[in-house]
Amino acid sequence: MRKYRMNLRMFDEVNIIDRTGAESLIPVQESNEIIQGVVTQSTVLSRGRKLPNMTSKQYKMPVLDMLPIAYFVNGDTGQKQTTKQAWSNKFLIAEEIAVIIPIPESVLDDSDYDIWGEVKPRIIEAFGAKIDGAILFDEDKPNTWRDGVVTTATNAGAVVTLATGDDLYDKIMGEDGVIAKVEGSGYFVNGHMSDISMRAKLRGLKDTTGQPIFKSDMQNGTNYSLDGSPMNFPNNGAFDKSKALMISGDFNQLTYSIRQDITFKLFTEGVVQNTDGSIAYNLMQNDMVALRAVMRLGWEIPNPINRLEQDKEKRCPFAVLKAGA
Repeated sequence: MRKYRMNLRMFDEVNIIDRTGAESLIPVQESNEIIQGVVTQSTVLSRGRKLPNMTSKQYKMPVLDMLPIAYFVNGDTGQKQTTKQAWSNKFLIAEEIAVIIPIPESVLDDSDYDIWGEVKPRIIEAFGAKIDGAILFDEDKPNTWRDGVVTTATNAGAVVTLATGDDLYDKIMGEDGVIAKVEGSGYFVNGHMSDISMRAKLRGLKDTTGQPIFKSDMQNGTNYSLDGSPMNFPNNGAFDKSKALMISGDFNQLTYSIRQDITFKLFTEGVVQNTDGSIAYNLMQNDMVALRAVMRLGWEIPNPINRLEQDKEKRCPFAVLKAGA
């Protein structure tokens, strides 16, 4: 193998295993399986509303921006008035998520395990965590993407602070609680995302008789819900409890579209650079191969106008419970 590569370099040819050459190793159903895995691993994608796949970098979404107004007609000869309705455009912009996994050829040759089979779940987990962190908390988000969910709710004033000694039940379910913040914007909460530490807080809630509000079933797993809406506890490491203990809202208003399903390319030659431009690996010189995984997607919060809250600066389909001092 090494002699063959050296001959190729003598003729100044560039030899890689491209997608066409590796097609038999990367069947279509593999990509479909992976993208479903990413949706499962990403709490945001599993809870949000998927739009049709994008056909270009931008996806234009018309959003209702002005409501029609009706008028009473004064008497038999009263004059009917006119009104109008208007829409504005919001854009989902597809950005790329990618990772490269270099592996020495000797490791592949000597391993008794399916290395790529072991790597695949970790790729799924990494993509899901990156998506959740960017959409929820602006963590390492692309410049073209909108503000994350927590920033959007904060700018709209839809934040409830839980300080030491506060009544958690009231902060969530009360008249000025997290759920009421969403309802005040004209939306109904259909889901919650929480840091895993909230499980213990909820288990500790008791009614006036001292009985736990969340009763555990000794035979079946406890499904957490608030006011009839399910709760998710992301365990991929993306949920930042310093910014939010819980996010509640109408997750139909969290829309996303996929421009490119996950694709794989296996490289046997080339270089892998560090961020400072230095070379980390030379695949040919180090006898290594590298698997590259890439996907592209975009997201948006439509937040159309409604009768209850017509001020778009105050209207938000999400509210946040955060920890106080």
